[in-house]
Amino acid sequence: MKILLTGANGYIGTRLLPLLIEANHEVYCLVRDKRRFKEQTEVESKINVITADLLYEESLKSIPKDIDAAYYLVHSMGNAHTDFRALEELSAKNFVNAMADTNCKQIIYLTGIVNDEVLSEHLKSRLGVEDIIKESKIAHTFLRAAIIIGSGSASFEIIRDLTEKLPVMIAPKWLKTKCQPIAIRDVLSYLKGVLGNEKALNQTFDVGGPDILTYKEMLLGYAKARKLKRYIITVPILSPRLSSYWLNIVTSVNYNIASSLVESMRNEVICHDDKIRKVVPLKCFTYQEALKLAFVKIEQNSIVSSWRDALNKGYLNTSFMDQVKVPQNGTLSYKVKREFEKDAEIVLSNIWSIGGNRGWYYLDWLWNLRGLIDQLVGGVGTRRGRRSGNHIVAGDALDFWRVILADKNNKRLLLYAEMKLPGEAWLEFKVIERHDKKFLSQVATFRPNGLWGRMYWWLMWPFHIFIFNGMAKNLINYKSI
Repeated sequence: MKILLTGANGYIGTRLLPLLIEANHEVYCLVRDKRRFKEQTEVESKINVITADLLYEESLKSIPKDIDAAYYLVHSMGNAHTDFRALEELSAKNFVNAMADTNCKQIIYLTGIVNDEVLSEHLKSRLGVEDIIKESKIAHTFLRAAIIIGSGSASFEIIRDLTEKLPVMIAPKWLKTKCQPIAIRDVLSYLKGVLGNEKALNQTFDVGGPDILTYKEMLLGYAKARKLKRYIITVPILSPRLSSYWLNIVTSVNYNIASSLVESMRNEVICHDDKIRKVVPLKCFTYQEALKLAFVKIEQNSIVSSWRDALNKGYLNTSFMDQVKVPQNGTLSYKVKREFEKDAEIVLSNIWSIGGNRGWYYLDWLWNLRGLIDQLVGGVGTRRGRRSGNHIVAGDALDFWRVILADKNNKRLLLYAEMKLPGEAWLEFKVIERHDKKFLSQVATFRPNGLWGRMYWWLMWPFHIFIFNGMAKNLINYKSI
């Protein structure tokens, strides 16, 4: 079959793609920027990449007419746009209109369980997308899932952060809400199993694991799996806004995602039937089994995809790859260039391991303080870490930076700041080999936004002098234990 995969760069799409290729499907990956598409070497010869933006119907004309089925795996949970529902509806309408001009016989949409009468704004938005897809003449299959448990999922990372960091939690009353978590592997099995399945056409399925738990039980279940003693006290005084700020400060998610999750956590998300089992027979993993599978991926440092892969501005608004050329005009910069004698590959490996658990090689407490300040003003902070300890590609989140270019052949790494700043910032690392000499080049570039931007740069100048020089020195001399 010829399959159109939207959201191919996302948490689900990245993991679904190799399964579709393994099943001998011809997959067309729809992305807005080819430069950010994470081609997987073992399948890259079997995929086709289409550049298009679902918000602009004209751009969708490049979709082949002989598509057999399509996955709609996009959403705007992390989007701060005040009218995100209208944008999601526009995106869905453009998608449906584009599919109407093809031979597509099935649209598969992964959404959330929406069984309550009073829904959060994001669940209402997802229900609205369902309605738009239903209006088309193309058969639909909706998979409604609750919390997805897997390495890199936003829900798992929140549970992980809260439990690992807080021995005692003063928690809001929504921790008593019941949900039915499902392992990421089971979600992928269902997505694959309904494809081309006659029994799945024009059907809506609730999908969940075998356990029905409160959020409190999920936190304590994680603690049990990690052999941690944790105590949770629920109180009625924490409002949704306070709860969102609390998650933003304690966990790795930003405020927009925290707010969306808190609002949705007021809704009970339990499967009302198990008819999916008759269509896709599957023995789902228990919550504890799903946790263990996630731990294995984390310990192996092999997290395939993460919610952090989504951009700070959310799905519906991003052009960060346009920053790959660092501007020269109207910018301020601080450059460090150090000669070294050791193997260039060792220094390059140190550069490729920067951030996350490795840290920034010099005065990490200052980097963490800057991240905390950014977090308090609504930025991403340094909580996102990195997906892998020593492997990075364009598009990856790296603490409060975004990887713009990771070119090992030319020994160049370029980062673009996603922290709150009165301007734009880039940080570039290069290993230069010339005339039998080797140099580490490190350049911090800032394009200020008005007078306050220039004041910010010069206030930070004294810190740049010793931070960046110390970082360059330790990047060269660092010895892994």
